[in-house]
Amino acid sequence: MAAGISAVVAAKSPKTTLPLSAVVEEPNYRGKRVAVVIPAYNEEDLVGETLGSIPPYVARVYVVDDGSKDRTGVIIDTYARYDARVVPIHHRPNRGVGAAITSGYLQAVEDRMDIVAVMAGDNQMDPYYLPSLLDPIVEGKADYTKGNRLISDAYRKGMPGWRSFGNSALTFLTKIASGYWQMMDPQNGYTAISARALSELPLTEVYQGYGYCNNLLVWLNIHNMNIRDVAIPARYGREKSKIRYSTYIPRVSKLLLDNFLFRLRTKYVQMSFHPLVFFYAAGAVLTPLGILGGLITLWEKFVMGYNVLFVHGGLSFLMFVFGMQFLFFAMFFDMQAEKNEQKIH
Repeated sequence: MAAGISAVVAAKSPKTTLPLSAVVEEPNYRGKRVAVVIPAYNEEDLVGETLGSIPPYVARVYVVDDGSKDRTGVIIDTYARYDARVVPIHHRPNRGVGAAITSGYLQAVEDRMDIVAVMAGDNQMDPYYLPSLLDPIVEGKADYTKGNRLISDAYRKGMPGWRSFGNSALTFLTKIASGYWQMMDPQNGYTAISARALSELPLTEVYQGYGYCNNLLVWLNIHNMNIRDVAIPARYGREKSKIRYSTYIPRVSKLLLDNFLFRLRTKYVQMSFHPLVFFYAAGAVLTPLGILGGLITLWEKFVMGYNVLFVHGGLSFLMFVFGMQFLFFAMFFDMQAEKNEQKIH
């Protein structure tokens, strides 16, 4: 009978693999109820493979069809009829990957899940490494874990050069914006988060499009959550990235600047006070003024013929040097704050 059901479903959706038996007893991982959120947009070719690869210790699978225009939603609903763990969530219209993950998180909170992981619907995230993300949270060593593909050249294998450059650039910007200076590969969507963190974060205020993972790190820092990178190699197959880094990097860079200012104001002015705010402000003013002064000095010297290189150039150089020192001091204090929070955790 089970074989007949699988054959019928396979005929309707050739690339969807269905389980042959229902889950009788709710599974767990080391005594914790684990859920997986799977955002999916136009993933009819791969979402079935993704669902078929979910480990048996996962208790719930929240699959969010984010306004797909293909048969993604049909495949998800079909799979849910044969696997009691699968909970379909449909967005109409498309609301963005951040909104899809948020919907899954909110349902997981309602269902009292202990840990919630995120895996993309394109089968890019290898479930073999899921325990590596779960263990630090189970053991109380982290509130949030994320994959890191940038730790070595071997782990970057298969990642296109432009994509690797974009990830490296956004890593540096996200370090500054989020205050997690030891973090790498913030674009990695293979993550896990504790129920405690989900209960404290304002999930509906987190950025709902691409850039969600960057913005979430800022909110985690504001709430003093401990995060941990987990080395996971890149895995690329038949999926096609929907991110266009030529437009994505400028857009997310602006988002990160806004996030950086928001973090400083919220964490180091409103919630408490830290002098690093003054160092950042002084550096942000003096450094560009020093550069501008230097350019004006060169224009006066070589275009206008004024002999002001020593005086104006010297003042501009000093302004630039002091500005950079202020910025470095601010970053140093920010790093120290991160280390102190980890010790407290």
